[in-house]
Amino acid sequence: MQHLDAAELNSRTFLALAVILVAVRAVGWLVGKIGQPRVLGEITAGILLGPSALGMVFPGSTEHLFPPQVVQSLNVLAQIGLVIFMLLVGLEIDLRALRGQGRKVTLISQASMLVPIALSVPLSLWLYPRFGEGTGRLEFSLFMAAAMAITAFPVLSRLLQESDLLRTRVGVVSLLCAATNDVVAWFLLAVVVAVVNSSGPLDVVLTLAWSAVYVALMLVVVRPLLHRWGRPPIWGVLVIAVLSAWVTDLIGIHAIFGAFMAGAVMPRDPTWLRAVEGKLGSVTSVLLLPVFFGLVGISTRVDLLSTPALWLTVLLVVAVATAGKLSGSALTARLTGEPWPESLLIGVLMNTRGLTEVVILTVGVQLGVVSPPLFAIMVLMALATTFMAAPLIAALKRRTTFAGVDEPAGAR
Repeated sequence: MQHLDAAELNSRTFLALAVILVAVRAVGWLVGKIGQPRVLGEITAGILLGPSALGMVFPGSTEHLFPPQVVQSLNVLAQIGLVIFMLLVGLEIDLRALRGQGRKVTLISQASMLVPIALSVPLSLWLYPRFGEGTGRLEFSLFMAAAMAITAFPVLSRLLQESDLLRTRVGVVSLLCAATNDVVAWFLLAVVVAVVNSSGPLDVVLTLAWSAVYVALMLVVVRPLLHRWGRPPIWGVLVIAVLSAWVTDLIGIHAIFGAFMAGAVMPRDPTWLRAVEGKLGSVTSVLLLPVFFGLVGISTRVDLLSTPALWLTVLLVVAVATAGKLSGSALTARLTGEPWPESLLIGVLMNTRGLTEVVILTVGVQLGVVSPPLFAIMVLMALATTFMAAPLIAALKRRTTFAGVDEPAGAR
């Protein structure tokens, strides 16, 4: 392995960064042209830069563009991007909207998690002997449950905006279900990280106890102080997010959870939120997250899926993931009184995973729970479940006009 001096490391890092930015922008634009969310193209661009695509066409090119020292440098940017992304996710979720929700939202959001988790149990039992080396069965099963239960709230909201469904009643219900789903899912992931990082049952209990203290302090102390502050400056928001991420990393439940909680307790002033999301969102989506996508691509070894059995495993994982999320959400929505088109739309939206799934999988890799072949399988599942959303939404819109926010179910 070649060693780069400081000057060459800087030069190679800038070159790698430029390649990533161009690739992500180009593929994201192409995917947008066929009606898919841009994030899908950005993740695909990262995979194309890895050894499974570029490295196969031009042997040695991936190693030249992304040697280990360059990857380490870019990983710092990627981690900063993840922290700010999770901060923005927290900003989009209004905790006040999660209180006192009606029976419909509660049942759908619970089913959208419980059904995938239930289906993940037999799937994990089958996957563990094949991909679970290096980790315990409990840790593997818990992680798979969290990974199968997640919904990509940011992708869902973008899909609703792009399809003009954000102001419909079913769009609002879907957003509330996804918000509730993701809050619970991030807590579940925090539990998984605590279990994996622990040295025994007592260590798990202590980690979860400190986590409860942290959450209580954020909700009872930090949140009222921030609301009294009114409109914290951008630098103040970033300091709070970074410190919160640092605290949760010390506790042992991962830095991204702290960033998410920091966003969730921020003031809910709409004008201020739009300003913060505008300033932080642009630099994150244009610079920091593309670096993350590039590094994910290097880690996604699709070339390791070299047998028909492995590709059948991909299809199995996609089928189980879709059955859990789409059918669980849609059937529950129908049982609560939603017409079939609205129920199916809710199921399709809740089945999107996108970048949020990739974030969870990256945590799994860092913990040693996810092996390279399983990482590739799960990334492909995230792409497939996100890819199917846009055409299914378009098909449902051609057959049904969805009711507005103030209209009852089936009004049109």
